[in-house]
Amino acid sequence: MSTSVDTAPPGGRRALVVWLTGVSVYFLAIFHRSSLGVAGIAAAERFDISASQLSTFTVLQLLVYAGMQVPVGVLIDRYGPQRLLFVGAVLMTAAQLGFAFTAVYAGAVVARVFVGIGDAMVFISVLRLVASWFPPMRSPVLTAWTALLGQCGALVAAIPLAHSLAVFGWTPTFAVSAAVGLVLGVLVILLVRDVPPGFPPSRSVKAAREVGRDLKLSWRDPGTRLGLWSHFTAQFGANVLGLLWGYPFFVHSEHTGTPAAGLLMTLLVVTFMVGGPLIGGFIARHPWHRSTLVLSIILAMMLSWAAVLLYPGDAPVWLLGIMVVTTGLGGPGSMIGFDLARTFNPATRLGSATGIVNVGGFVASLLMMLAIGLLLDLLTPGSGTEYPPSAYKQAMSVQYVGWVLGLVLIWRYRRRARAHLARTQPATYRAMTGQDDAAPSER
Repeated sequence: MSTSVDTAPPGGRRALVVWLTGVSVYFLAIFHRSSLGVAGIAAAERFDISASQLSTFTVLQLLVYAGMQVPVGVLIDRYGPQRLLFVGAVLMTAAQLGFAFTAVYAGAVVARVFVGIGDAMVFISVLRLVASWFPPMRSPVLTAWTALLGQCGALVAAIPLAHSLAVFGWTPTFAVSAAVGLVLGVLVILLVRDVPPGFPPSRSVKAAREVGRDLKLSWRDPGTRLGLWSHFTAQFGANVLGLLWGYPFFVHSEHTGTPAAGLLMTLLVVTFMVGGPLIGGFIARHPWHRSTLVLSIILAMMLSWAAVLLYPGDAPVWLLGIMVVTTGLGGPGSMIGFDLARTFNPATRLGSATGIVNVGGFVASLLMMLAIGLLLDLLTPGSGTEYPPSAYKQAMSVQYVGWVLGLVLIWRYRRRARAHLARTQPATYRAMTGQDDAAPSER
């Protein structure tokens, strides 16, 4: 477990100000990311586009986000999180302003691409600030709270944004939301610093060869790969359910009716929000059992989905609720991957390692959503979209491919990571396994 200095960061009020400023930018990024979920009908009317063209906005934005993670991680290592946060806020502001004023589909697509680029710079920058400003023992909890507070941006995008669109219209609504980014960009310049006063700078200017070497070292580190596959395997179930296929699955396959389906989708969000701090607190106290917790969450998801998919006829709502809760825990459970990257990589390449980890869940989510859609079309006769329950159940079963693959690779790299730790840092290994009295989270 490598750290850049012998003394842990102090935390304190200044650290909280830095963190809350970064979280505010992340909140805005989630708001922008989620805005089309509410503005979809208005966007279809404004740009005179089909449903498939409308879905392009979301898919393209997520593809850009996932594709930018490793380059952004390298940029954070070189330029520091403050600069990346500022650039991210500026890009999102400019893109949202363009989205507010354009009236053509091509211009809107370009705007959403730049929203995705700006969004990609935010989350791992905030995680880097957490690692630089707070003691290691507080990092898991603060990572969980970062995710929770950021997701509140999706809640704000739900009701207030819809109300604003109805009352004020398209251009004023998106122009005002863009202006918030200008304010936050100024606050980032004034309040955020890469590291606490007196600590070595977190950024380092490196030649291209050194950047490539660090990226290769991050990828080869078994702790990074353990984090990547933890994120990959735990997250996609919640995204598949929450972003695209959950509501139609409940209504058309399980015949819950729209009110019950809405409650189940709300339960998914609540589980994510409540589960984050609970999981963060657990892994802060028991860092040695982080991968065990990930494996447990994945197995619980697999069992609950099996109970639903194999249930004769429509599954009862209580069973669907259990499935939603276990799947929802995969969201905060995937955050454990970032804590693994933090503890197994030195500060000089933490951005690269975090970027590698963050690719996993989003790539898995896109692959699963695409595979489910293709299977639904393949299993449904004709060209209609009235998919029968049997098609939904068979299509949803494709998730087991990702879960089984992830379980195998998590188990593989967990063994390698532990062996690597015992070989390279025996004192930390003894502390984490309870073989001496040192506090493992402080090593």
